[in-house]
Amino acid sequence: MDSDGGSQSPPEADAEPERTRPIISRREFLVGAGAGVAASAAAVGVVTAVQGGAKPQVVTTVPAAGGPAVAVAVPPPGVAIAPAATVKQGTGAVAEKQINLKVNGRIYKVVAQARATLADVLRYQIGLTGTKIGCNRGECGACTVIMDGKNVYSCTQMAFASEGKEILTVEGLASDQSRFEGLHPIQQGFILKDAPQCGFCMSGQMMSTYALLHATPKPDLDQIRQGLSGNICRCGNYNHLWDAVAWAADHSA
Repeated sequence: MDSDGGSQSPPEADAEPERTRPIISRREFLVGAGAGVAASAAAVGVVTAVQGGAKPQVVTTVPAAGGPAVAVAVPPPGVAIAPAATVKQGTGAVAEKQINLKVNGRIYKVVAQARATLADVLRYQIGLTGTKIGCNRGECGACTVIMDGKNVYSCTQMAFASEGKEILTVEGLASDQSRFEGLHPIQQGFILKDAPQCGFCMSGQMMSTYALLHATPKPDLDQIRQGLSGNICRCGNYNHLWDAVAWAADHSA
């Protein structure tokens, strides 16, 4: 209390600097996480693509002596590159290992986790993002790819079990993506018949169409409906999808 009888306020202490949380985007977080994964790789071997949120990795082709071209997935700029562990052991079980996947006629060497699905590896390690992940439980068909001539859900196909298979994704359909005439008849039909609305399910629909026309080159309407029955179009554009398949059947060699 001061001499005038009033209360005296305590001297001001140095205010503690305000602590603010750094604001980062989801993409930045995933890139950082991917860099951490790269830094943890151990033994000398093949360069592995890092699963992150940056732009899909660039794929370069490396000639293989006496064999087909070998493509190696490369991490995006700014993400650390580290030699990949061929096999990483956990508690008696393989946690990850190097596998060779033949996709669209190329051999991709990747180090995949034991829990990784084919869809995960295609999208996040090889960079083939045409394959979409919708329900992620084998119901919607957005992730459909062709494996040994049959359409499969890549979200339920394990990457380890895909080694040695012939895999075709939507990126492998066109002979020349720069012009309409270079597109596959399936792709041309989907464009001309206005099959896409939101477009999210289209790659899976086209791959199921590919399998259908491979097995039944001239399907009738019932066969077309049956052939696409494993693919859901949330926009409900089924009539246009069926018209697109019929057009592709008529214009396929």
